[in-house]
Amino acid sequence: MHIAFLLYPNVTQLDLTGPVQVLSRMPGATVDLLWSSLEPVPTDAGFSILPTATLADVPAPDMICVPGGMGVTQVMEHEAVMAWLRHAGVSAQWVTSVCTGALILGAAGLLKGYQATTHWAWHEHLALFGAEPVQARTVFDRNRVTGGGVTAGIDFALALIQHLHGDAVAGTIQLALEYDPAPPVDCGSPERAGAALVQTYRERMTRLAPDRERDLRAAAARM
Repeated sequence: MHIAFLLYPNVTQLDLTGPVQVLSRMPGATVDLLWSSLEPVPTDAGFSILPTATLADVPAPDMICVPGGMGVTQVMEHEAVMAWLRHAGVSAQWVTSVCTGALILGAAGLLKGYQATTHWAWHEHLALFGAEPVQARTVFDRNRVTGGGVTAGIDFALALIQHLHGDAVAGTIQLALEYDPAPPVDCGSPERAGAALVQTYRERMTRLAPDRERDLRAAAARM
């Protein structure tokens, strides 16, 4: 199983590195991190990651995985990347995403008519691209698999391994990674965080991405 992760400027690094760490341990898996060049790609965490191959090097992977990040709308405007996604998405056995990476898949026309999820703060925008939004940590619909926000990428990857290889393999990888969440505060979803924290986060997102709705609607119009 050749898995191609899209690596792009301002990707949320855990959206990428969480599922990479898990899926790289799947039996028979090989992983590539793809971008348009082999130059270091800056992440949202203040450090860069080196691609392992270019998009042109890997035209037909078995699995595509698109992570999310603040750079999603810029990716939607990158014609070569979107063309690669549309082409690779036709032949890939699995077309997947984590967090707002689902919106990139959507902009490439790969989620039209499919159920999907994404980060809770961007969830409503899935419908712009013809997807059916589902509130869940991981959503399977035929060969489309989408994960929720950031840390959901770990659950997404384990769920995919469970689907492909069964409970024992997925459980062994979970145990090896000691993935046993015990957060010090219980605020990992809007329902548990409460209205005040949700509003604080929404205000922060408005400051960081004031034009996101306009840019997403423009991307949907280009489909």
